[in-house]
Amino acid sequence: MDSSVDSSSSSINGVNSKRIRSSIVVVIVVVVVVVEVVVVVVVVVVLVVAVVLVVIIVVVVVVVVVAVVVVVVVAVVVVVVVVVVVVVAAGVVVVILVVVVVVVVVAVVVVVVVEVIVVVVVVVVVVT
Repeated sequence: MDSSVDSSSSSINGVNSKRIRSSIVVVIVVVVVVVEVVVVVVVVVVLVVAVVLVVIIVVVVVVVVVAVVVVVVVAVVVVVVVVVVVVVAAGVVVVILVVVVVVVVVAVVVVVVVEVIVVVVVVVVVVT
């Protein structure tokens, strides 16, 4: 009887040993799967954060470029307007100066002609 108890006890221990090994394998597989899932989740989160940061940076760059273009366009428009105003003002000043010179020259010519006529009339009246 002793030997039958021994053999049944050792078979029970063999089954228990196989179960323990199987449990250890299951635990290791579960731990590996959990670690892999955590790694995948971390990688996905990092990728999402990276994409969001890249999108934010691109948006900021686009906004800055658009702002610079708008400022340059406004500056060019202001410079063009100033140049046009200065050219028009200079033209108006030149026209005014030409008109003043013409008026002064005509006035001087009229005065000289009138004085010559007066002198001629006076001389004719005095001589005759």
